[in-house]
Amino acid sequence: MIKVCIIGSGNVAQHLISAFASTAEIKIVQVFARNRESLSHLIDSNKVTSDLNALEAADIYFIAVSDDAIASVSQQLPFKDKLVVHTSGSVPMLSLDDKNSKGVFYPLQTFSKNKAVDFSEIPICIESENPADFKTLEKAARSISQKTFSIDSQQRKALHVSAVFVNNFVNHLYQIGNDICNENGISFEILKPLIRETAEKIMTLSPAEAQTGPAKRHDERTIAAHLQYLTNENQHHLYQLLTQSIQTHE
Repeated sequence: MIKVCIIGSGNVAQHLISAFASTAEIKIVQVFARNRESLSHLIDSNKVTSDLNALEAADIYFIAVSDDAIASVSQQLPFKDKLVVHTSGSVPMLSLDDKNSKGVFYPLQTFSKNKAVDFSEIPICIESENPADFKTLEKAARSISQKTFSIDSQQRKALHVSAVFVNNFVNHLYQIGNDICNENGISFEILKPLIRETAEKIMTLSPAEAQTGPAKRHDERTIAAHLQYLTNENQHHLYQLLTQSIQTHE
């Protein structure tokens, strides 16, 4: 059994707590949270501390805090020669303090506190300084996920940028579509089957093969009509930019 401590109480930390609590291969020894009540629905309050100096012995310490706080938290840890990992997609492993062994345990998924996820389907990207630590992280990852990958810091940076495009930016486009619907008294529900089919299509086709629409067809009449319709300057600019990007990828 692998003993773990989780440092943090945000979205990633809470989902890790739920995932690790569901497997017999992991024992959550302790969780650090400044606000103990924020985790009362997930774990016994006796296992929650707000004092880094009170952290108990564990095989892995997971730092699941904001990217800007990772280096500072790792420096404040009161022990040395332990395996300390962070869960960020964009922070290099070398940002962790040198007094402990370093690693990364990055679950590639979008997390919201009120939305359950199936961790068995979430890719977990692992990096470590030495092979022994890698095996420990791999065992922890495989206890909750069927998809584990060895990804170094440079690859993880590229992966994180890619994830922003396919997740965060796409979701923002959903928001714009929703705004246009709302402005015209249309239910956004009408678009959801299209959204679902678009996502499902790239499970069997490459994004290039799946691309459709007026930009792909070079339907200049429709493109001009859409641009004339879009009086919102930001929407107009995004439409032009994305149309150009689609056409230059051909």
